[in-house]
Amino acid sequence: MAQVLCQLPPVTSEKLLVGIDTSDDAAVYKLGEDTALIQTLDFFTPVVDDPYTFGQIAATNSLSDIYAMGGKPILALNIVCFPSCLSMDILTEILKGGGDKVREAGALLVGGHTVDDNEPKYGLSVTGTIHPDKVVSNSGAKAGDVLILTKPLGLGILNTAIKAQMLDEKIQKKAIDIMVSLNNIAAQGMNMTGVNSCTDITGFGLLGHAYEMAKGSDVSIIVDSESIPIIEGTVENAQMGLVPAGAYRNQSYLEDNIEFKDDVPIYIKDILFDPQTSGGLFISLPRDRSKELLDFYSKNLKTEFSIVGEVVEKQDKYLIVR
Repeated sequence: MAQVLCQLPPVTSEKLLVGIDTSDDAAVYKLGEDTALIQTLDFFTPVVDDPYTFGQIAATNSLSDIYAMGGKPILALNIVCFPSCLSMDILTEILKGGGDKVREAGALLVGGHTVDDNEPKYGLSVTGTIHPDKVVSNSGAKAGDVLILTKPLGLGILNTAIKAQMLDEKIQKKAIDIMVSLNNIAAQGMNMTGVNSCTDITGFGLLGHAYEMAKGSDVSIIVDSESIPIIEGTVENAQMGLVPAGAYRNQSYLEDNIEFKDDVPIYIKDILFDPQTSGGLFISLPRDRSKELLDFYSKNLKTEFSIVGEVVEKQDKYLIVR
């Protein structure tokens, strides 16, 4: 998408605080001295069989972009592609799942648009608000920062195993619980502590989104592969080759910008490239503020989290994985 958008005429306005230049999570438009709008859109095909759960996951994923910018979601619109040959009861359950997550986020679901399509797709266009001086983008990381990840990795690999009916029911439930967990608490801690940069981890994988942050900030990012939180069952399924095609596309796109130390196992590389569905926040903040944020997460965040790396002055490569 970024390669296509760059071919279009540039969009410039003194009120556009965040546009497409840095491949950020959402656009931010200044309305006044105290208010800016955050606008985002996301939708995808089902990752689980249960329609209600699919609706929850898709809505959680869409809402995440607002949280990654430090904002508060206020309005949402459904985006639906649905085959006319399927029961409307299925669509009803999808919309119920999405609606429940929007309400949990404290926002209002106020309509949407539906088209007939051969394959179901669902998501949201979400509007949020933020103070113009408190916008968090993916291009503010600074040398000396530490990096915190607020959800464990492995969702793409585990979803592949789910589709192949090869995943233990307990692990499947764990993966679903993570995907339907809003990033609101993670964002609350981020806003309370004050951070330099943030993005959420979705289809580009941890390394893809880390690359966008490093490039946008003109720094290099060191990822400590041994500190990455990983969902139970992910390693075993990665070692069996249940890795989605998106992981290999991510690897191909990023390979010229990454340096791997020799002892990083192939299955760990697969996990780091693994496209996530409704993943966590990837936060860059000064080291002296990290303890306060980690303490807050220890008391309030239900998903596994960890310091996973650091930001350094620009090196030969944007990303270094050790």
